[in-house]
Amino acid sequence: MREFVFALEYEPGTNPVADVLEAHPGTRVRSLSYHVTPDSLWRVDHAGGSSEALEALESAYAEPAYFADCLVRDDCGATCETQVLDRSSEELVVYTYWDRTEACTSVPHLALETLGTGLLFETYREGRRHRWRIVLDDGAPVRAFFDALGAAVGACTGIELLRLTDLDPDRSFAGASDEPAMAREQRRALRAAVEHGYYETPRAIDLSELADRLEIPRSTLSYRLRRAEAALAKGAVAGERSLEDDLTQ
Repeated sequence: MREFVFALEYEPGTNPVADVLEAHPGTRVRSLSYHVTPDSLWRVDHAGGSSEALEALESAYAEPAYFADCLVRDDCGATCETQVLDRSSEELVVYTYWDRTEACTSVPHLALETLGTGLLFETYREGRRHRWRIVLDDGAPVRAFFDALGAAVGACTGIELLRLTDLDPDRSFAGASDEPAMAREQRRALRAAVEHGYYETPRAIDLSELADRLEIPRSTLSYRLRRAEAALAKGAVAGERSLEDDLTQ
């Protein structure tokens, strides 16, 4: 078995949930369960964030324009049902079900059609970024799936390949990261460095200025960035074997 991990980046106005997540930094959504057939799809999502963010998310899930993972930008004519299963001040659990029409397509449906049955889906969302992890058979035609996905998302959604490797049972999205063994503080430091231009050439901000913005000591920020960079480098080397081979065949 292998795992294929990639991310979709939604443009503003193309996905109500992504719009809410961008407006409320720190709010995250991960899938708890997933089921897809040729004619339908249902999923259960767990969201964590502030009470205000969760209220906005609940409204987004109920919008007529929201269909769980449907990649069709125009009205696809599907019937979508959402139901809140659990709600507290910091957590929201939502069930979503929709019947597919001839116009509808989604990541799980494309995977079912190109990769076959017996797939395991896991997702994690933060901001406009929707990360997918698919556990699949060693011989599954990943290139065919990726080509179909690229044709389906069009220009409104960006795609980023993250890894295609042998299945690691110790790796999970439950910790909210694609980067192996990267602590939350390290991810936050790395994200802030990217957002403020620390990695641009020339740099838009130096380490001391970035540390001041984050209100942490310079030495602490330097340590977190070094650890984050090391985790990214190790993950890239570990995943380069089959990702390049399979997608260039």
